[in-house]
Amino acid sequence: MFSARTDWPTAPTQLSRRLASLRRSGAKLLDLTESNPTRCGFLYDEERIRQAVSSPEIMSYDPVPRGLRVARDAVARYYEEIGTPTSADRIFLTSSSSEAYSWCFRLLCEPGDEILAPQPSYPLFSYLADLADVKLTHYPLLYDNGWSIDIEALANAITPRTKAVLLVSPNNPTGSVLTSSERDMLVRLSLRNDFAVIADEVFLDYIWGEDARAETLNTRGLSLTFTISGLSKMSALPQMKLGWIVVRGPVGPDAAAAARLEVIADTYLSASTPAQVAAPVLIEQRKLIQPQILDRIRQNVAYLDSKLGGDSPVSRLQAEGGWYAVLRAPASSTDDEWALFLLETCGVQVHPGHLFGFDGEARLVISLIPPPEVFRPAVDRIIEAVR
Repeated sequence: MFSARTDWPTAPTQLSRRLASLRRSGAKLLDLTESNPTRCGFLYDEERIRQAVSSPEIMSYDPVPRGLRVARDAVARYYEEIGTPTSADRIFLTSSSSEAYSWCFRLLCEPGDEILAPQPSYPLFSYLADLADVKLTHYPLLYDNGWSIDIEALANAITPRTKAVLLVSPNNPTGSVLTSSERDMLVRLSLRNDFAVIADEVFLDYIWGEDARAETLNTRGLSLTFTISGLSKMSALPQMKLGWIVVRGPVGPDAAAAARLEVIADTYLSASTPAQVAAPVLIEQRKLIQPQILDRIRQNVAYLDSKLGGDSPVSRLQAEGGWYAVLRAPASSTDDEWALFLLETCGVQVHPGHLFGFDGEARLVISLIPPPEVFRPAVDRIIEAVR
């Protein structure tokens, strides 16, 4: 009766069952998995946002496949302000970054074709690939006092059915940022093997490493590239449901991709009129919210590092951006065991690393945006409990 592509394991894990039980009992938990910015105490210009989404223009429906010009112009201004001028004609509006991935997969792949994706990274990709009947093949990110792409392993993973390489910069959850040398190598590989590049840059504005800087992927028009972003992280407004794809590349493939993508967009017309009409205001909100989030991240990272020195049994893996941290726990237990132990003994909720593709290592993933009154005591409890 059901499609095999949706035959995912849905039984609750021991950790999720225990979490649900504690919540039902009214236990006071400190949640270090909270990454929804609307629940983390940041200050929004609420009146301005309400006015923007209640404009009289929302009552008029103009089904433009690529998205309303007013919204695409606002996205183009954002790229101009960060130093990468982009024509509004290269921008396609979607309801989310997830939908943007889905459109790219459908555009590029026949059933059974392959997309190469980084590991560790966000677990959503496997579900999106399954829904598009695409095979997801992972290439490793290596850690040695910093993260890098295993270029040799990536090159060896390429087959005649590889249609795209997926990049996430800054990566979730490692916080690693694509380097110029990695970009150049990927461009050479894409030209040699005739595949596209899909670049997820939803965390691009959240670079906090000392030597790192925000830079959108620029393949100098050599490779067909699809850049994905949206309001969810940029303006910390996930509820507004507006994302986009920017198409760049050689003139021929660029035009062909845009023409085909326009048919896909016209088929769904999924970006809502209120979000598009309000886009100029919603994108401008980033200038109010991003400094708050970056300040929160830097404060939480500084506190975390101050507690992890000396004889601490826990350490933090280096990162350059995003709003997550990866902790290295003692190898005496698995990440699932540590997560369950912390939940039961000190009431702190963390992600076990295997959810993000950490394989056989005791890694824990925590959010860096909870308020200090949650983050600091949670860190203190973790270190004491592990010790």
